[in-house]
Amino acid sequence: MSGIWETAEQILRLDLNSLYEFSPLAIFLILFFTTFITEDGACLAAGALAGQGRISFALGLFACFAGILVGDLGLYWIGRLFGEPFSKTRVFRRLVSERQLAKASLWLERRGPMAIVISRFVSGLRLPTYLAAGFLRADFSKFAFYFLVATAIWTPLLVGSATFAQQIISPQYLLLSIISLFVIFRLLFNLSTWRKRRLLIGRLKRIRYWEFWSYRIFYFPVIFYILWLGLKHRSLNVFTCSNPGILASGFVGESKHLIYQKLEKSKAAKPFLLEHEFISKKLSVNECSLRVLRFLEENRIDYPVIVKPNVGERGKDVLIANNEGRLGYIFDRIKGDRIVQEYAPGDEVSIFYYRYPSQKRGKIFSITEKDFPKVVGDGVTMLENLILRDQRAVSLAKKYFDQNISRLEDIPKKGEIVQIIDIGTHSQGAIFKEGDWLMTDQLERKIDEICKEIDGFYFGRFDIRTRSFGSLKDGEGFKIIELNGVTSESTNIYDRRYSLIDAYRILFKQWRIAFEIGEENRSRGAKPTSVADLVRLIFNLPVNGSEN
Repeated sequence: MSGIWETAEQILRLDLNSLYEFSPLAIFLILFFTTFITEDGACLAAGALAGQGRISFALGLFACFAGILVGDLGLYWIGRLFGEPFSKTRVFRRLVSERQLAKASLWLERRGPMAIVISRFVSGLRLPTYLAAGFLRADFSKFAFYFLVATAIWTPLLVGSATFAQQIISPQYLLLSIISLFVIFRLLFNLSTWRKRRLLIGRLKRIRYWEFWSYRIFYFPVIFYILWLGLKHRSLNVFTCSNPGILASGFVGESKHLIYQKLEKSKAAKPFLLEHEFISKKLSVNECSLRVLRFLEENRIDYPVIVKPNVGERGKDVLIANNEGRLGYIFDRIKGDRIVQEYAPGDEVSIFYYRYPSQKRGKIFSITEKDFPKVVGDGVTMLENLILRDQRAVSLAKKYFDQNISRLEDIPKKGEIVQIIDIGTHSQGAIFKEGDWLMTDQLERKIDEICKEIDGFYFGRFDIRTRSFGSLKDGEGFKIIELNGVTSESTNIYDRRYSLIDAYRILFKQWRIAFEIGEENRSRGAKPTSVADLVRLIFNLPVNGSEN
């Protein structure tokens, strides 16, 4: 058996000269088992061998066909026999995302067996779709027939392409030619439909507009500026003194629950707080649900509620639960400590605040107005296509698909406005605008009054929901969703009116103030978080003061 796998590796490298010594049966078995590792690689190798006349085309085709079909049926039975427990394993989660599985399950429920044929030609959908067929305990005989049809269409195309390439191209260019042919084939297929072309346009827009760049790329110049500030202040970590009352000043790893408890101690903040409940990661899903039911009853709150990680950033895993069933799904997804919070309707803004310890009054650094993207129905187009058709929404189409998975095939009525996101996070698809028009003396005084009563807080950003912008300008009628520390952004930078240079100018000023406030607090006795502890926080390791 070891000889078969060694030769399989040679096939994957297309080292075809070494295969002369093997019988047709041995090559059949090699190709058959290689499909379990890479279907496409086995098909390309079979086609190349057939093109050189070393095996018959029928042998190569049948070996790959049999291996792919057996593999597909195997996935079905894995899903059927092991079901939900297997889907929660680490191995499975690496291979299949929750979005892919949810989409495949919904697709199967709505479209039935034809989804099997279509998924064979769509990269990334085969594995979740075939497993989902088993999860849903779909009729085996019917789905086996569609597996057969899909494989019978797909396999000859790929094996035949490699055979044709071998026959018309000289051997020394064989490997390059087959790879090029495969890439071209995939590219043409990925551009073959309007949906695929729109998704490609979305990817290109994410490259063109810096607001969609990965924060790892975008923050690269900011890191160098922070290093320069560290040299200037003779301390790289002095900024962690900017909020002595928060773990590492809110650099990373701070508990949302502990920060909200600090807010609850502020008399000025109490009228503006939302009810929340801390849910320990040690509780089972059923225990979590019971805890939330008690929380809802005690505070006379109804669904929806917000569920988010107790430690998290950039809106990751912040979800809305509209019912108990959705709540259970969310608790199963978010594995760490969680926060369940009362949902506040209305408009959302972010307010970035700072106060030097030597000054009596703090200031609002910036205000960001958040817009929740919407599409307008025409009575004939599905929601998924409305998202793809929108000139901005297409840039983050897959984010919006995730958040609207159960209604993507719904057809909104003509003129119906459909809001496609409810979470005010830029990375999840909210639109951020400069909100300086909301700045008033009344609002600044109210925010300053709240912050002065928060022990050890001088610098950070409030995320706020308000019933109206008018009441917000009066310093009234708003609710505090959360308070973030030193690494929170002045999110007005994402306004399309700002250039990349403008964004860096704002962020550099923000960090300069953080270091200056940290320097003042250090001179008053505050101790910076050590670099070693910062590293521990980055890698989610415990440090003193990090318990919930």
